[in-house]
Amino acid sequence: MKDRDILTHINELIAEERELRQRLAAHSISSHEENNRIRNIEEALDQAWDLLRQRRARREFGDDPDAAAPRPIDEVEGYRQ
Repeated sequence: MKDRDILTHINELIAEERELRQRLAAHSISSHEENNRIRNIEEALDQAWDLLRQRRARREFGDDPDAAAPRPIDEVEGYRQ
């Protein structure tokens, strides 16, 4: 997956997150449904941002960015900010 594809995916996830929040405000979905999907979106966003950072770091240090791979959600979610 190229940087542009990752950024497109990130933007799609952000748009979906906004849509879910709007649907919740309009009472067309329950807060339980919204919370579950938001959690999944946030995990996917963290994973996508991590992959993009890996690719950029590899490129910066002369390595092949295409060798970067998505890390498991539990690994990415375990990072400290």
